[in-house]
Amino acid sequence: MISTLLSRLRIWDGEHPHTGDAILVQGERIAAVGSSDELSADTTVDCSGLTALPGLIDAHVHMELNPDDRLPPAQTDLSVAAKARMRERAEAMLEAGITTARDLGGGAWLELTLRDAITAGEVAGPRLLCAGQPITCPSGHCHFWGGEAADTAQADAVIERQLDKGVDLIKVMATGGQLTKGSDPGAAQFDLATLTHIVQRAAAHDKLVAAHCHGTQGIHFAAAAGVSTIEHCSWAGKAGWAADYRPETAALIAERGTWISPTVNRGWQRYLEGRNQQMRERIQGNFAAMRAKEIPFIASTDAGIPGVYHHHLPLALPVFAQIAGLSAEAVLRSATSQAALAIGLHSVTGRIENGLSADLLLVQGNPLIDLSALADPAQVWFRGRPVKSI
Repeated sequence: MISTLLSRLRIWDGEHPHTGDAILVQGERIAAVGSSDELSADTTVDCSGLTALPGLIDAHVHMELNPDDRLPPAQTDLSVAAKARMRERAEAMLEAGITTARDLGGGAWLELTLRDAITAGEVAGPRLLCAGQPITCPSGHCHFWGGEAADTAQADAVIERQLDKGVDLIKVMATGGQLTKGSDPGAAQFDLATLTHIVQRAAAHDKLVAAHCHGTQGIHFAAAAGVSTIEHCSWAGKAGWAADYRPETAALIAERGTWISPTVNRGWQRYLEGRNQQMRERIQGNFAAMRAKEIPFIASTDAGIPGVYHHHLPLALPVFAQIAGLSAEAVLRSATSQAALAIGLHSVTGRIENGLSADLLLVQGNPLIDLSALADPAQVWFRGRPVKSI
């Protein structure tokens, strides 16, 4: 098995700076992390001036969606051209240093086909975990993807359909959403009993549940039901977006150990530029309150919605740091080791550690000091193979 030694590096291992300066890659895996003077390989690459960190994880994307479209699709585009664009998005993500992503919704399981082609080495792209058709109420958010359910029996049927297609997790629309006509983002779409049933049904098949949540009631139901991740967590209420933070609900989230996937993309820079001071203060206040309760966050962008491009997670992370009041290292953890733990891949990726997949991002400078270093990778390795190198 051919081995490669990446030497003379600064290493951040996904949790902390590492004392070693070399990574030994053998096959698809990291074989050792240590000293350039003590490790050897078939090939040695001098990486002086570079920092190595684990490949990035975007915990919320939609490979099917075209971010250049301003309106949601009436139905899934099954054309050859649409499938080719999905492959192009996947390749751009990988070249940007995103080596893993969760796809949280599509209408025709095209993302599962893409996932399998990437796994087989037929297509360049990140490791994908896919949810398939999200469960939603009749005419509810993203109903056009085919996952409508009026009761638990119909929800079971949606789940079985996804399992038959080979999904990795289940997605439920616990509240309405902005991009679906007639849907109310602040309103809960399912009661607690139904959400609990969905979580239990998924758990019976060893599947985690991700819950789309904007409104506070839906957030509370999702946490009480035992979902794994709450997507968005917008704290929307009658007084508006981010205006209905409830300490008791946040306490429940913390107690249950639920992860928050807040989908902060680079476009959130608008909240930092003084155009909407009240909204900025609301959002940053909510994050501060959640931090105080030690609620864990994972990085996500909702890539595919209008204007949010699939390969822009590295550009979103500096914005996330400012929005959420996180240090550079905390944000990097949210996009590597913590994300891997939250989505069930901590034994596969997310850290630079012996035995894990050699998913590596090498950048000029030090992202612990300046997150903008992530914007232009010098090298990207995925499953032990270089996919980008300058």
